Amino acid sequence: MFEISDETLSLINKTCKGKKHLKLTVGYLKDNQPVTKTYNESGKIDPSKKYHYEIGSITKTFTVSLLSKYVSENKLSLNDSIQKYIKELKEDTYYPTLLLLATHSSGYSARLPLNKREYFKLMLGVTFGGNDLNKNNPLHMDFNKMKMLIERTKLKEVDYSWKYSNFGISLIGYVLGTISGRGYWDTMNDFLHNELRLKDTCLGTSNNNLQGYDRKHNDCGNWQWDKENFISPAGAVSSTAEDLLKYAKINMYEDKPYLSSCHKKHGNGTKKFDMGLGWLLLKKNSNVMLHGGGTGCFSSFLGIDKEKKVASVVLANYRLGRNDDENIGMSLLESLQKNCEN
Repeated sequence: MFEISDETLSLINKTCKGKKHLKLTVGYLKDNQPVTKTYNESGKIDPSKKYHYEIGSITKTFTVSLLSKYVSENKLSLNDSIQKYIKELKEDTYYPTLLLLATHSSGYSARLPLNKREYFKLMLGVTFGGNDLNKNNPLHMDFNKMKMLIERTKLKEVDYSWKYSNFGISLIGYVLGTISGRGYWDTMNDFLHNELRLKDTCLGTSNNNLQGYDRKHNDCGNWQWDKENFISPAGAVSSTAEDLLKYAKINMYEDKPYLSSCHKKHGNGTKKFDMGLGWLLLKKNSNVMLHGGGTGCFSSFLGIDKEKKVASVVLANYRLGRNDDENIGMSLLESLQKNCEN
């Protein structure tokens, strides 16, 4: 029998302390059995109920999973330039390929689509909490803004170092929606429900979603997303711990063979991570892939060990301290890995 370790429990308790509206769901997959537990401020476990969370940037892995499906169906190539699908762009100019966008190595600035002032304000909000950006989604982009930002950002055909980019993944989403002819939003919801069979996962927020809270315990509601917001492919999905563990299992067993290309190294990342397509791959163990996420008042983490067939998920309706969700998730994943060795 696997039990959550004392070390992980102590991280959970520390994270929960003083957050009076918190629902922290921690889940894992072992021997193909999903287990989820929800903790509140006093560390008590709420009765088992499915909670719906904004999962922020874990959305990017879904967007790139659909990209890999389209590659396997020869609808596009990773080496295609975005100009091939965004016909309105000027010709005779260098634009990045889908591969560079999927590995965050296109050269686009991390702050796009925000300008410097908006980005600074957002970072302050993330660091200190309590401003209106926690309640209102600051990330908006329509077609004209997307085109303007692409044309204004003069990139060269050189090897750019890794820079995490919401904008880059958004361009992939736009391309996918163009190829399907139905736009990103409907195409992705169809993929989530009919291809991956994740019935509690969708773009935007539903009435089922938990409300988010900032560090001062103010109710922030949910970030609003819609079809017209072209940044959606980078962060608009809501889901449950149960669905994310099901998604982890699909990736582990490569139930959809095209997902295997997402799990291979395609680019350099940071000191700790290499880049798959969309996924971060742990340098010290390339069988481990992970992604985190954060919207105004939500934090999320998903980690998968493909070789040992274990996964961990952490979801919170608070913007937690930096890396809190990842620390809990990685601690849990490491104890699952050790348990497999015994």
